[in-house]
Amino acid sequence: MALFMDLNVLFCADTKRMKSLIETAAHLGFSTVAINYVFEPKAKKQEVPSPMPISELIGKLPMVQGHSCPIRVLNRLTVVMSEASHFRPNASEYRPFDLLAVQPTTEKLFHAACMLCDVDIICILVTERLPFFFKRAPINGSIDRGVVFEVSYASALRDITMRRYTIANAVCLMESCKGKNVILSSAAEKALELRGPYDIVNLGVLFGLSDTDSKEAVTSTCRAVLLHAARKTASGIVYTMKSQQKVLRDTADSEAPAAKRPKST
Repeated sequence: MALFMDLNVLFCADTKRMKSLIETAAHLGFSTVAINYVFEPKAKKQEVPSPMPISELIGKLPMVQGHSCPIRVLNRLTVVMSEASHFRPNASEYRPFDLLAVQPTTEKLFHAACMLCDVDIICILVTERLPFFFKRAPINGSIDRGVVFEVSYASALRDITMRRYTIANAVCLMESCKGKNVILSSAAEKALELRGPYDIVNLGVLFGLSDTDSKEAVTSTCRAVLLHAARKTASGIVYTMKSQQKVLRDTADSEAPAAKRPKST
């Protein structure tokens, strides 16, 4: 049985609204959701938001419809990039989040996000007309690095103009990436904006995805995002352990008697 995921549910400080969102997602059959904290730097030294503990935000996790397990809830940070300096590689403020995404606003920043930024997701602007055209080279570079593109649909439910932009921008992306490394998510602010997994699959077909690619956009491709994020974390742990082992070895050598110390070459 396919495990459906929605990796973009917008954070709200209202715990009742968040609880309603998560409960609705579980009722619709989503096994995993990610609470998305959007960070748009507007001033120097603006602090990155810290994620609230899931237990404090939601309380008891609801059971997934059709499954005998509770829904899995992750924390995600999305950095809106209007300047290159807005994304800080290896920043300690990003570490509490399970997923890291960027939303570039210019062609130059989109190219940098595809080729250089160590992220899991690149968000495609859907609330206005894209200020640039997608080019094959950066998109292929992103695919080779295992980074996915995200198209969200909730804004299309709020306004007819945004609906046109969402469809046009999504179709433009699908023509360039050929349906590879794409996820579909809600970016919902309230429970009424969530749609069932198979409704989203049909929406993906409208965006230009095949039936198979559209289903993968809410299942296996989302799982690949989680694995990509886990590999980044695991790499950091291995690197730290190696560093600690080297420090311990150097300390032992310095404390050993001179006759037993290894000769330096």
